[in-house]
Amino acid sequence: MKNFQKTLTIGVIYSLLAIPVFGQAKLEKFMHERERMHEEWKVSESKKTGIFGNRTKKDMIETLEWMERIIQKDNQIMEELKLLSEIEKTEITYEKNDYKFIVQKQEREIAILKRALEEKNAAQVEKSAAMRPTTWILILFFAFLGFGWKYFRKKI
Repeated sequence: MKNFQKTLTIGVIYSLLAIPVFGQAKLEKFMHERERMHEEWKVSESKKTGIFGNRTKKDMIETLEWMERIIQKDNQIMEELKLLSEIEKTEITYEKNDYKFIVQKQEREIAILKRALEEKNAAQVEKSAAMRPTTWILILFFAFLGFGWKYFRKKI
């Protein structure tokens, strides 16, 4: 089950990383199209097919149409930027949640280790408390044995 979750998470991350690359390419394509349209607009702006080199109504309509196309392309670019922004926000949210999960997991493991350490310390204290009476008994036994041996040597 954990392998499945790990594989799924990795798959989602890779797919999210691929989307901005595709989105960037699409955005660059839109920008190139807009630049081309802008050049066409400049050409139409410079057209003067009227009498005495003046602009005609047809020239102005053509210029206006190019401006409308440029505005539509600008709107597409803005929509693509919004989409990329949303994707980036989603990716950041996923990363934040992944890190949050890792931190929570580490905190649980730390709590388990602290609990095990406290249990070991308690066992050590209990063991040393159990050894104290035995230690005193041994000290007293050897003290009496030493005094007894001294007393016996004096008598002999």
